[in-house]
Amino acid sequence: MRHVRPDGHRFIDLVTAAFVTVLLVSNVASSAKIVDWGVSLFGVRLAFDAGTLLFPVSYVFGDVLTEVYGYRRSRRVIWTGFVCLAVSALVLWLVRVLPGEAGWQSAVGQAAYVGVLGGMSSGGIVLASLVAYLTGEFSNSVVLARLKVATRGRWLWLRTIGSTLVGEGLDTVIFVAIASLARVFPWAAFTSLVLTNYLFKVGVEVAMTPVTYRVTAALKRAEGVDWYDTDTNFNPFTVWRDRTRAPSRRSRGGPPSGSRSARPSRP
Repeated sequence: MRHVRPDGHRFIDLVTAAFVTVLLVSNVASSAKIVDWGVSLFGVRLAFDAGTLLFPVSYVFGDVLTEVYGYRRSRRVIWTGFVCLAVSALVLWLVRVLPGEAGWQSAVGQAAYVGVLGGMSSGGIVLASLVAYLTGEFSNSVVLARLKVATRGRWLWLRTIGSTLVGEGLDTVIFVAIASLARVFPWAAFTSLVLTNYLFKVGVEVAMTPVTYRVTAALKRAEGVDWYDTDTNFNPFTVWRDRTRAPSRRSRGGPPSGSRSARPSRP
């Protein structure tokens, strides 16, 4: 027997799980290593924290969530990721302060743990990640939702890339700035990290555009929903209470009745 959620959405749990997985793995990788491409652009060395390899994918998932299910659903998933990230940081901090077993100390040692996971288990990377994550993800979601109404559901590429330019820009600058203030990254690498991270993240979004088209189209068909945020409360802190009703009850087969937006077009 096929399981269907009470709200009628069969795949949002899978998208949420993938989103959170990408978020957690990328933050651990950011703490573990800085990668140097070995080339320079306009005299700036192209280096980035290792989490940049995966983190842009979270914006692809964020685009899919907002495009298909709307900002209200996306907001809950963003906060879910925030809580999971905070809990993972707390656990890694607890492991850091607990005494190590003698065999582990000789084979690995506390210095190695701090060197690899110290950023993720202390104030630097944690604070940078949480603040940058919330700012970037919510900016990305709001811009995409508003552009969808403004473009009457057309030009998905414009929404995904445009929202990424804003969200990833804020995320990158805030993350590197706070991490540098906390001495996780050296200030000498600030410009290099910001430039490389931003260009790489936006490049991933552009490269993933065909995949985003296919995934959003498939989800819209499977879920029977294509949400338009025409009367949504965009306050990021209004999580459990909203003036709008559930998307599954308003937007099946087209935009909400009385909406200013046109009928949903193919992405």
